[in-house]
Amino acid sequence: MSEQFPTPGPAADGPGGSSRFGRAQSPAVMEPAKAVACVAAGRVGDIAALLEEEAFFSRCAARYRAARFGAPGAAEERSWRNSWPPLFAALVRAGLKDLQVYLEYGTPGGGRRLDALLVGVGPGGKLVLVVVELKQWQTCRILDEQRVMRSDGLVTAHPVHQVAAYRSFFQHWRPKGAPGLEVRGVVVLHNATADEGAVLAAGAGGDVGIPVVTGQELSGPSDGLAGLLCCGDLAAPEAGQVAAFEDIRWQPSSRLLDHVGADLTGSRAFALVGDQQDAFVRIRQAAAGHLPTGDKGAAPDGGGEGAVITVSGGPGSGKTALAVRLLGYLMRRHPKAAPRFITPSGTLRAHLLDAVRGHLAARELFPAAGALRGTARQTGALVIDEAQRLKRSRTHGLPADLADVLEQVPLAVIFLDERQIIRPDEGTTVEEIRTAAHRLGRTHHHLELTGSFRCSGSAAYTAWVDALLYGTPTPWTGHTGYDLALADDPFQLQDWIEHATEQGYTARTSAGFCWPWTRTRTRGATTLPLDITIDVPAGPATPARTWRAAWNAATALTHPHDGRPLAPHSQLWASHTGGHQQIGCIYTAQGLEYHHAGVIIGPDLTWKNGHWTAHPQHSRDKDLRHLTPDQYLPYALNTYRVLLTRGTHTTRIHTTDPDTHHLLQTLIRKS
Repeated sequence: MSEQFPTPGPAADGPGGSSRFGRAQSPAVMEPAKAVACVAAGRVGDIAALLEEEAFFSRCAARYRAARFGAPGAAEERSWRNSWPPLFAALVRAGLKDLQVYLEYGTPGGGRRLDALLVGVGPGGKLVLVVVELKQWQTCRILDEQRVMRSDGLVTAHPVHQVAAYRSFFQHWRPKGAPGLEVRGVVVLHNATADEGAVLAAGAGGDVGIPVVTGQELSGPSDGLAGLLCCGDLAAPEAGQVAAFEDIRWQPSSRLLDHVGADLTGSRAFALVGDQQDAFVRIRQAAAGHLPTGDKGAAPDGGGEGAVITVSGGPGSGKTALAVRLLGYLMRRHPKAAPRFITPSGTLRAHLLDAVRGHLAARELFPAAGALRGTARQTGALVIDEAQRLKRSRTHGLPADLADVLEQVPLAVIFLDERQIIRPDEGTTVEEIRTAAHRLGRTHHHLELTGSFRCSGSAAYTAWVDALLYGTPTPWTGHTGYDLALADDPFQLQDWIEHATEQGYTARTSAGFCWPWTRTRTRGATTLPLDITIDVPAGPATPARTWRAAWNAATALTHPHDGRPLAPHSQLWASHTGGHQQIGCIYTAQGLEYHHAGVIIGPDLTWKNGHWTAHPQHSRDKDLRHLTPDQYLPYALNTYRVLLTRGTHTTRIHTTDPDTHHLLQTLIRKS
């Protein structure tokens, strides 16, 4: 069962506007509070009875969509039918039919969805939560304490540590004043034997305190079954206690905010210099005027009408470093504002989550882009990076979710680069945001980052790229220390990337989306389809050849025997082991950087008769192929601008078009 989803919105009422979920004669099967996102809630015994009705699963699917989890796939619904009945049969046999249960319980930040959550009352009267992770597996291979390989070849998180992360969420996100909670967890392998479960439990390492219960044990004697499920000492919660639990508005604790904020603030990767520091000071002043300070929520220093701050800058100007550093500051200085960081770039979000993976509950601080509207209702300070990637409204232009942010969030800091708009359904401008903010009575400030902290600090190189693509191409003098050269063919480019990787540098090749991309998800696969093919004509000392390469992988590729990484997931292609052996695209390179950058300019953009010409028929992006050449041209130019500015020290360019290659030969001295 998947774990990531857009943040849930308010739950929809049942059929006919009823406030109950399920049968009218089952008063214990209730709609949860509006803020609770799940597919079913009620007493264990009542839900168990509903499992016999086919309509129940249809209603669960409807609530799945209403909770904004997306659309449940066939595999998801099949897992419900396979996993829920054995779990509930065991709970009823164990005498736990009066506990409260939530199925597919969603956490507010968009990072978790729990298979089942039980709520009971412990001996001291404290509420006890039991997180239940359901697995249909029988056997798996233990790769290490954190990872296992299923029998179908999929490498996934160890279920025990998966539950530990859920437990961490409840422990670190309980706000002050909320009812006291004890959190437990259990992994249920309802198709496995006791011996198979013991292997998985032993592979978790150490005493994590989360047992593994198998189908063999679920069908065994009822005596002691409640204890196996971590519920042996629990009593049924009263209606008021259930309501108190559902009324909790989960917020990160000050301790979690402080730890993650300190990590982000202290990271060398997010150090600020020059106009980044100036912008940071001005944003801090605005925050003091519009947000409460400290744990006790002291009043803002200034007016409270709300502020919108836009920060623009070109590639390497430090927008993301400033955005992340700002989040860390807001966490520590203004925790009551519940600061959040959102980016429409799934690749950038994946890297941020990777950076804070040591804090199991921290991913909720980085909601998915689909959570923007829901997050706007929950936070007082929102940082949005790569805002130009937000989807535009078909009727109003300005992204609808962004309009909600401008209206509701006391402090919104929006980072964007208008020359990184790469699709016709994306894009917002500083002027559009300014106009909307003023219409809503919000204060608007605009800051511009003009420095360059990529490309060896070479503003001259980024200026050269802009002149090449948008102005009059000029020769590259190379006097600034940045290393730029041409690669005569892709074999030469590949050899350069391999050599740089062997020397310990991060080196990646990216290309225009001009070749098909097969989204293979084959379990246990050890190779990727070589979708990219470039014919290289014969040279003075070489025969005609065809270069073949694979795009970045749709899912992480691991060795089927030992789980050794072979290719990272596309979102982590730029930084994880093996990424140099695949070719990245605009969607996996934007917002990131690496030491050495190889760039392949494909046949969708060529230099003809003294100007750039676009060829949308060569694009493999279905949302761009229908455009006219004039419509496609700005997106092609912006795409290659992004790809050409990823390298911190070096860039090598290869182009498939002879005329374009000749242009670059006249501009770039031979290395």
